[in-house]
Amino acid sequence: MTAADLIAPGSGETSAVVAERVAAARQIQAERYADVAGEGITNNAQAGAALIETVAAPDAAGQTLLQDAAAAMQLSARGYHRVLKVARTLADLDGAATVSRLHVAEALSYRMAGGGLAAAA
Repeated sequence: MTAADLIAPGSGETSAVVAERVAAARQIQAERYADVAGEGITNNAQAGAALIETVAAPDAAGQTLLQDAAAAMQLSARGYHRVLKVARTLADLDGAATVSRLHVAEALSYRMAGGGLAAAA
């Protein structure tokens, strides 16, 4: 964030709106994993590799981007699955049933920026 960003009037979401979106995303995840995995898993961060590949399968454009980025960034299997978890979480925050190229791109941008993917997933 630049100094200009801090000075400019805010036009983003209020904390209350963000809190509502987060609560809705958590509910979506809890329902998803209650149906798929049974007890113990309530969110994307807790899902194993095989499960996250199933529930976070990106659309064709997203899959192409993810594969290209995984090769270019030399992602390990763990890194690949962390990106998928974050992308699925971003889709949940948007209320989207499918992980799109946009969600994958945003998840990758956090990884490239050195952001905390584990915390975000």
